[in-house]
Amino acid sequence: MNHAKALIIKFAMITAILLIVMTWIFDISFVDTLLISLALTALAYMMGDLLIFLNAGKPADQDTRNAIATISDFVLAFLVIWFVGQLLTGDMAQLVTPALTSALIITGGEWFFHKYMDHKVMPEYNEYKSVKGS
Repeated sequence: MNHAKALIIKFAMITAILLIVMTWIFDISFVDTLLISLALTALAYMMGDLLIFLNAGKPADQDTRNAIATISDFVLAFLVIWFVGQLLTGDMAQLVTPALTSALIITGGEWFFHKYMDHKVMPEYNEYKSVKGS
C-alpha cells in the first residue's frame, strides 16, 4: 500500500509540473502531457526511487543516496520528456527547452520525494527503523 500511495504522489507531482510547464507555458497538448507524465512516473519510480536511491550508498547515508538519485532523476526526466515528447509531437528541437525546464523543477521535487520514500515507504531499509520501535 505504501508503494501505491508513493506512486500516486509522484504522478501528481510530475503531472502538475508538466501541465504548468509543458501545457500552459509551451502549449503541448493535455493528452501528450499526461502520457509523458505516466511514462516518466513509471520509469522514475522504478529506476530512480527503487533502484538508484536504495543502492547508491549505505542505508545510513541518506544525503549521499538522495544526491545521487536526484541527479539521476534529472537526467532521466530530461531524456524521457524530450524523447517521449518527440515521439508524440514529432518535433524534437522545440522540446529541448520545455524538457529542460520541466526536468529542473521535477528534480527539486524529487529531493523531497526521496526523503518521503526513506521515512514513510521504506523505513525498514534505513536507520529510521529504531524510531518505529523495531
